[in-house]
Amino acid sequence: MEIEVQHYQKQWPILFEIEQLNIKAILNEEVIKIHHIGSTAVENLKAKPIIDMLVVVTNIEKIDDYNELFMNLGYISLGENGITGRRFFKKGENPRTHHMHIFQQDKIYEINRHIAVRDYLRKHDVIAREYENLKEQLAQQFPDDRQSYCDGKDSFMKKLEQDALTWYLK
Repeated sequence: MEIEVQHYQKQWPILFEIEQLNIKAILNEEVIKIHHIGSTAVENLKAKPIIDMLVVVTNIEKIDDYNELFMNLGYISLGENGITGRRFFKKGENPRTHHMHIFQQDKIYEINRHIAVRDYLRKHDVIAREYENLKEQLAQQFPDDRQSYCDGKDSFMKKLEQDALTWYLK
């Protein structure tokens, strides 16, 4: 699947709102809050056209019971996918359209770091442009290699997360 970084699309927040309703319909009272995160949540920031969502729930252990319902919506469960205490789902394959990161409400660090990065990029245009330029460069350099694309963002993202969390928690 080719990595494509696109200009900001006004429909991204709308696509999030629609999907949020679908998720709430499945999880009902398990859901505490659903956040639109990632680059598609930052107005005027170029992004891969994948809607990232952070779903905060009361009990992460119950989420696996909903896998079949999420499958009916087109999601594939990837379990924790490298982060302890998370449930990660992707929707669509070619093209992929959504990522869903689900955390229990007491995973404060994980929840805060996702929200902090989004809010930091919304408020710090110079950093947002640096990130955008890096993503465009990596997409050109590794158009068919998602792992190399992600690896290329790693050190920038670690610093961004650190700066964003410091700013967010002030």
